[in-house]
Amino acid sequence: MDAELTRATWRKSTRSQGSGACVEVAALGGRRIAIRDSENPVGPALVMTAGQWRAFLSRADCLPPCSSI
Repeated sequence: MDAELTRATWRKSTRSQGSGACVEVAALGGRRIAIRDSENPVGPALVMTAGQWRAFLSRADCLPPCSSI
């Protein structure tokens, strides 16, 4: 898994704000998605299926912006 994450092509999520609090996403084999903190690219990454990613995004749309928490 670590080698797959190292070889992955990472991009900033279109859901990230311009505040520097960004996440990066990468498509992996087996219809999986990896997510990591853009400020810590060598840190841990979350790996989930494409279906889990869609469910996560549908719930994220219901949350208030971080600046209001």
